[in-house]
Amino acid sequence: MLRMETAPATRPLPPELQSPRAKLVYLYLTTNGEATVGELADDLGMKKIALYGVLKTLRQQNLVDAEKETYTPLT
Repeated sequence: MLRMETAPATRPLPPELQSPRAKLVYLYLTTNGEATVGELADDLGMKKIALYGVLKTLRQQNLVDAEKETYTPLT
């Protein structure tokens, strides 16, 4: 008998996220709970300079919060 597994439920992406990079960073944070810029750069293969711009936008849209160098999604 074939056994099928279901993927865990995910919340829909906020409609204000237009950039593929912003979507990727947001999904990473919502999946992992929190991350530093260094962790995001290593795991996503993005340059830190690009991440700072994405994270700034996500903060302005009240989608993530930062405490020192650690970013967490707002729910």
